[in-house]
Amino acid sequence: MPVQLYDTLSRSIKPLAPASSQPLRFYCCGPTVYGPAHIGNFRTFLIQDVLRRVVEADGTEVKHVRNITDVDDKTIRRSIEEGLSLGEFTAKWTDKFHVDCDALNMRPPSVEPSAVAHIPDQIALVETLIKKGHAYATDDGSVYFRVNSFEDYGRLSRLKQRELKTQSENSAGELNDADEYDRESVTDFALWKGRKPEDKANYWTSPWGEGRPGWHLECSAMVDSAFDGETIDLHGGGIDLCFPHHENEIAQSECAHGHAFCNHWFHSAHLMVEGAKMSKSLGNLYTLDDLREKGFSPMVVRYTLIAGSYRQQLNFTFDGLHASQSGLTRIERFAESLLAITSEDKTEMHGYISAEAPDDFGRLSKAWDALRNNLNTAACLGAIFGVIGSNPAASLDADGARAMLKALGTLLYALGLELFTVEEATVDAPAAVRAIAQARWEAKQAKDWTKADELRDELLALGWVVKDNKDGFAVEPA
Repeated sequence: MPVQLYDTLSRSIKPLAPASSQPLRFYCCGPTVYGPAHIGNFRTFLIQDVLRRVVEADGTEVKHVRNITDVDDKTIRRSIEEGLSLGEFTAKWTDKFHVDCDALNMRPPSVEPSAVAHIPDQIALVETLIKKGHAYATDDGSVYFRVNSFEDYGRLSRLKQRELKTQSENSAGELNDADEYDRESVTDFALWKGRKPEDKANYWTSPWGEGRPGWHLECSAMVDSAFDGETIDLHGGGIDLCFPHHENEIAQSECAHGHAFCNHWFHSAHLMVEGAKMSKSLGNLYTLDDLREKGFSPMVVRYTLIAGSYRQQLNFTFDGLHASQSGLTRIERFAESLLAITSEDKTEMHGYISAEAPDDFGRLSKAWDALRNNLNTAACLGAIFGVIGSNPAASLDADGARAMLKALGTLLYALGLELFTVEEATVDAPAAVRAIAQARWEAKQAKDWTKADELRDELLALGWVVKDNKDGFAVEPA
């Protein structure tokens, strides 16, 4: 049986397998590079990374394509505000995204196309849609897709059942500000946007005049380029992209080519932070750098973001980060106990972490089965801890320990978790944390125990503990 995965279109769990002898054709909507990606973005990208790893470890080759959106309203506006060309501005944030991906142990995609690099392909796609009667140009040099020309519009998001009347709201009930429409109409959407004064030098020449592509067009063009215009096996993204973005991709691609766009749709649920929606006003749009400054390693962040069901909202909390740290430490101690039986040390653990799955996972079979059954990462981790709790090392010889290490190594590869990388006491506390610790020390010297306790709790909430000694104190990650 191949890996099983929920399909948004059919609303059912289906086998995930290539439609032909080719690699699994997997396209993901990537980041819009106008600033650092936050943990909500990375939850989706990390879940996609885990799925790819599971499919590869299961024996299926994957062609993973994840795009870079480097032209839209945000990138243009922000680049102008910073006095940079669009290319300079987006290159800076693309590089930062790659640095964070590496820190989180994400495998690079097979192909990473950019929207700007595929503008000629996007123009050609619009020409095809106009020729076939699915699109029309307007006097301002814009081109719109004629939705009523596509009978199946809305089948992915069940649009007609919900009676949505505007494309300015996405399938998560949030403002769709990734592409700011001049129109509020469910009937038509922008394929090409005529040049406006506020765009400055950010425009391209087209048969309809100077302008730039609409947001939805880019993915259809890049899918065509990466997969030679064929039907793809799997398309991934956050649930907020289901409507209008993915709905519009289907419409423009199927009208242009006359065949199915994608066989399987893979959507991840939203991330909450401490029970609240992520927003700038609440100050909870945490980036990886923000969490590292609070003392949490990238592996702990990765563990936290992948640990829950991808189809359910994940409530990201600092207590959860501490729990993830403890969970990762338990797995490390388990690995060390097995390595001790084989007379190896922890530096040799990396040799066991491999995509080459064993024929038999032994006592860890439930963990592997959980990943293959709709990417149940929570059940996988639970099964691993169930084995750890049974203390199997007590009854294993060297060969048995190696077999279990190989099974554990494949599971760690699939989850993307590296062991023995947590930054411990060597991490320098941020200046603000050191200041709180100093204030606590002074409160203790003044015998103001209440204040000292309050400041200790404040440090813990930030992810730090203070350890006193006869000469002063030390601050370490919790």
